[in-house]
Amino acid sequence: MGLHESLGRHALLILLLLNGGMFVVELVAGWQAESMGLVADGLDMGADAAVYLLALLAIGASDVRKLRAARFAGRVQLLLALVAIFELGRRALQGSAPEAPVMMGVSLVALAVNIICLALLRRHRDGDVHLQAAWIFSATDVQANLGVLAAGALVAAFGSAIPDLLIGMVVCWLVLRGALRINRRVRAAE
Repeated sequence: MGLHESLGRHALLILLLLNGGMFVVELVAGWQAESMGLVADGLDMGADAAVYLLALLAIGASDVRKLRAARFAGRVQLLLALVAIFELGRRALQGSAPEAPVMMGVSLVALAVNIICLALLRRHRDGDVHLQAAWIFSATDVQANLGVLAAGALVAAFGSAIPDLLIGMVVCWLVLRGALRINRRVRAAE
């Protein structure tokens, strides 16, 4: 394994651990705080963790194995997006009372994690395609974190669940868009 591959593997392992940890934190906190924004962002972090795991497994692998890993990553991300969309619809119909302080606190932690991820990826962002994708995922996640943070402030200001549901919808769309992008690239490479 070359130096560049070793650095990429190290960065991906740290990204996997950080995103996997935040997946659990945001999902649990979002569920308990009735925040669809946190649940959707947690699912996004989970999708990213799955992509990082598969990218780790694909380093040095054959093109066929890389293609299979990408296909599986796209399917996992699509499944997570559909689960989030279902939950969003359920909460929109049945109502929810998101807890703004939890939304904002967890979003700040997630934002810090994603900034760390971007710092780790900075020197790899023009490298191999899986590291370029990791850079894009983390940059998009920063935007989602800022959106959940803003939604939390709006929930606190207006006492309404609507900002939380709206940001949940936006993050669901981002996860779904990522899944569709991965699936398109897999089909184009076949």
